[in-house]
Order: sequence, then structure tokens, then C-alpha cells
Amino acid sequence: EEYNSNVHRGVHALSAKATDRYEQARDKVAAFVGAGSSRDVVFTRNASEAINLVAYTWGLDNLGEGDEVVLTVAEHHSNIVPWQMLSQRNKFDVKFAGLDPKTQSLDLDGLRNLITPKTKLVSFGHVSNVLGSVNPVEEIVAAARQGAHPDCKILLDACQSVPHMPTSFPDLGVDFAVCSGHKMCAPTGIGFLWGKPEVLEAMPPFMGGGEMIQDVYQTHSTFAKPPGKFEAGTPAICEAIGLGEACDYLAEIGMGRVEEFEHEIGAYMYRELVEKIEGIKIYGPSPDQAPRAALAAFNVEGLHATDVSMILDQYGIAVRSGHHCTQPLHQYLGINASARASLYLYNTKEEVDQFVSKLSETIEFFRGG
Repeated sequence: EEYNSNVHRGVHALSAKATDRYEQARDKVAAFVGAGSSRDVVFTRNASEAINLVAYTWGLDNLGEGDEVVLTVAEHHSNIVPWQMLSQRNKFDVKFAGLDPKTQSLDLDGLRNLITPKTKLVSFGHVSNVLGSVNPVEEIVAAARQGAHPDCKILLDACQSVPHMPTSFPDLGVDFAVCSGHKMCAPTGIGFLWGKPEVLEAMPPFMGGGEMIQDVYQTHSTFAKPPGKFEAGTPAICEAIGLGEACDYLAEIGMGRVEEFEHEIGAYMYRELVEKIEGIKIYGPSPDQAPRAALAAFNVEGLHATDVSMILDQYGIAVRSGHHCTQPLHQYLGINASARASLYLYNTKEEVDQFVSKLSETIEFFRGG
């Protein structure tokens, strides 16, 4: 009701108010991820669109026959499919790093061995949405800078890290980073791309239309500076403002406190599941092997993940089942699906206890106990 006008287009009060709030949200996002300037933050619909933006601007111009893109087998489909689609067009190779069989976390040595002078892009998730493993960003960046093509870029999928731990993109040394708002208490339909300013400046526009232009003539057009160059048309104004409010909310709590709490409650859930649920297999490293996110993707021997999820839902417990947009990872693990319980700052140990108890009852139901 208060911001029901378009941004950047009018001098009347409603437009000015909406524009101020929209750009204040950009300032808040920039501060939240340690960006040097709000101009380094591009609003998108989600992280998928942010990765596609990079693929069809920088990637379209810079990836070609003989080049290589290095990913990991644990990537979300959003960080696989755009590169596969573009590789069919531009004829470059896509390679995948596997997992350490002892921990089911990234095989860092294997990734290093995949990086060659032909590598033009290394793109990976900060935290796996299935394994819960936290990838060593600084070590991956160092490997890419040392062994890849001099013009190699590094993209970080930070969807599972920004909402859960203090994160500064410039300090991590990557060239691009993406995130979705709905994973960090913001509305759906909003996300963002962060990029190094000199890289964004050199990239062509993603889409053509209103707002992304400087001047338009019958013969040609010139384009705005980033981030406007990448934000064609009417943006998701209310959603962006909501993302800014979410940044304020999380910053007030303190991301260090969020991370500490999630490590504690995540480890508690892991231990309770292992100790009290017979026949359970939790994927990814144990809390004793490495820090992990507050989630547990699992299977119970003899039961299908979807069946388990459906019965838990009848108890009012929501766990996701399926491949979690990570089919290559599930294929690598030799499974067709898993159930995933995810915790956040609003969950409690009492809720974990309830989940474990009802999971036990669910198993008894299927086994006729």
C-alpha cells in the first residue's frame, strides 16, 4: 500500500519513496555480504536466475571450444543445468569433482587435479544442501588461481551459507556469488548476484528492455552501468524491500550467534538420529569429522524416503523427500531419493526430540512393530 509505484521512473512522491526503499534494500544486502558497494549487488528473481545471468553474459562471451568448467557432483541443479545448456551451444567441457569416500565431503585433491590451464570457470556451492558439508572456499580459490587459465572466474553458490553463517564475498576471493531470499527469511521471488565491480562492468546486458538502458536510438542502444544494466523492466520491488528487512532481522540477531546455535542443534539432531534410529543412514560428514549445516538427509533401511515423509507429515512434521534438486549427487551415492530434515534459528531441541520420536513411530508402522 505504501510502495505501489514503479522505481527509478518518476519524480512524484510515490515513485521517489518506492525507489528509496528499493535502493536501501540493496544497501542492506551489500552490507550483509560485505560488498564494497551496493552497485556490486544485482537483484534477480532467485539464485537460479543469478547463475543464468552469469552464464548468458560472461559465459556466452568467454567460454568456448577447448575450455573447461569445473563443478562438483554435489551441486544443485541450478549450478549444473545452465552450464550444460551453454556447453551444448559453445562446445566447452563440463567436469565434476567427486567426494572423499571417508567423509562424503568434497574430494579437494580430486578437484585440484581437474583444474588445468584450460579451466575458465570453477563454480561450486559453499554448503551442500544434502550433505551439509561446508566447502573450503579459500583453498578452492587458491587452487583455481594457481592452476587454471589466467582469466578463470570463480562462482560461489551461497544459498546455504549466507542465511546460516557470517559471509563476506570479497574476503572469500570469488568473482561471483549468488543467493536466494526465501532461504534467509525473505519473500519468495527475490534473490541476488554479487560480482566484482570490474567483472560486472565488462559483462554485456542479460535482458533488454526498460531501465537497463542509457539511451535508445532507432539504430542502436547504449546501456546503464551495473547493477541497472542487468535489471531490465519492473523489478520485484516489494520482495526486494522484504529482503532488506530480512537482512536487518538477521543482522540484529547476529550471524555469529546463528552459526553457533545451528552447529549445536544440528549436531544434537545428528547424534539423536544415529543413537535412536536403527538402520538410518545420514549422508555427509559427521559433526566429529567436520563442521556441517543443521540438516540431515537420510534413508532408513528398507523404507522409501517419500513414504517416510508422508507419514511424518501426518504428525505435523515437514521433511522434504526426493532428490532435493541434486540428482547427480544421488546417482553418485547410489540412491534414488532421500528424506531431509532441516533446522533453522527458530527450531528447538524439543522439536528435534519430537521429530526423532515420530520417525521411530513411523518406522514401527511400516515394519509392523
